[in-house]
Amino acid sequence: MKQTIYALSTPPGTSGVAVIRVSGPDAFKGLQALTNKKDSFFVPRRTFLCRLFDPKDHSLIDRAMIIPFVAPHSFTGEDVVEYHIHGGLAVRKILLDVLSKLDGHRMAEAGEFSRRAFQNDKMDLIEAEGISDLIHAETEEQHKQALIQMDGTLSAIYIDWADRLKNMLAYMEADIDFAEDEDIEETAFSRMRDKLAALGGEIRMHLDDNRRGERLREGVQVVIVGAPNAGKSSLLNALARRDVAIVSQMAGTTRDIIEAHLDLNGYPVVLADTAGLRPEQLEDSQDGHDMVENEGIRRAIDRAKKADIKLLVFNGTELPDLNLNTLQLASEDDLFVVNKIDLYDGVVPQIADQNPICISVKEEEGLDRLIKRLSERIERIFGTRETPSLTRARHREALNDALESIDRALDIGLPELAAEDMRLAMRSIGRITGRVDVEDLLDVIFRDFCIGK
Repeated sequence: MKQTIYALSTPPGTSGVAVIRVSGPDAFKGLQALTNKKDSFFVPRRTFLCRLFDPKDHSLIDRAMIIPFVAPHSFTGEDVVEYHIHGGLAVRKILLDVLSKLDGHRMAEAGEFSRRAFQNDKMDLIEAEGISDLIHAETEEQHKQALIQMDGTLSAIYIDWADRLKNMLAYMEADIDFAEDEDIEETAFSRMRDKLAALGGEIRMHLDDNRRGERLREGVQVVIVGAPNAGKSSLLNALARRDVAIVSQMAGTTRDIIEAHLDLNGYPVVLADTAGLRPEQLEDSQDGHDMVENEGIRRAIDRAKKADIKLLVFNGTELPDLNLNTLQLASEDDLFVVNKIDLYDGVVPQIADQNPICISVKEEEGLDRLIKRLSERIERIFGTRETPSLTRARHREALNDALESIDRALDIGLPELAAEDMRLAMRSIGRITGRVDVEDLLDVIFRDFCIGK
């Protein structure tokens, strides 16, 4: 028999109200023990103001709002009781201690409420992941994407694909079982091939999304690169609006990658400052200072190559000369930035046929233009899509497996082998929503949930 689980569902720390959620077969027994009221007193999905008592010594714990939910009409699909108590540390601790001493009750593990909801068919894995994303959403665009996933819009696409595969597979089974009937063979096989090719095209288009959903979950990787003393750390601090990196006139101050997380017009951005580029220094050296700086330069180059967008920063005091080490890292989506423009009186040259963004971090000049151009570049990367994007690497892997199986089925002439590949494709898609073969995935998926969810 399942144990009854409980946990704090609101963040730790002092607050006006805290919510403790209890789910399982003994949830109402615990409620009766804490309130000294019969089950008949409580009406499901209604709120009741009750005094809570310690069943052992009948001491008052708190006066709380109680909301009971009867299975299967609850978040987990089980009997659930929510205790809305005052958010003081002592109140929460006492109630949690009392719950731990009730028969059949134990503290919930991370994500266990959502896991039980999945196991009781209250949601599929994609919707559960959407809940996690909604909890952790920090920007407006992340919030929108999480809501779409949580509401089942993405699940509906995959369920439709799996159902279409199942229907086509039925034709294939008829083809195999009644192969002597030429009409069935001709109709089943030809229809299967056309419909299967169309489905494969839809999956291929869905995968060809420039990792939009994953980028939105994880944050757009923007890396600041440039020569020493170009003002990279000062720019990071200015964009983050706080002192994230140490700023110094001494070359080589930044040794490791320093990150700041920004909300840029609703898009999450991971902005990284890197060591000044001096690749000519990348030689083996016994000097400790050189070895540390060399490692910082290597990391800077590696991070720059993996970035979605690079801010290539040039020192305005060195114009019209441009740092070649910085130029060599440029790619299509990058932005050229000339800092310390207040110290240069000449005409700023174009860089790679692009007008650079001229700024002075010290004088707070041009930063608004830079933010505007960066926002436009990010929006261009994400683009607009009519259908929701896949949001996790496991979704992409499963869909790639399904597409490979579909392609094999289209290339195979034997119906028996084609049918087996179609089954494999259906299982791959089913793994995304949790319909098949996912027991080994559950611990991985739910371990990142907060305890009360």
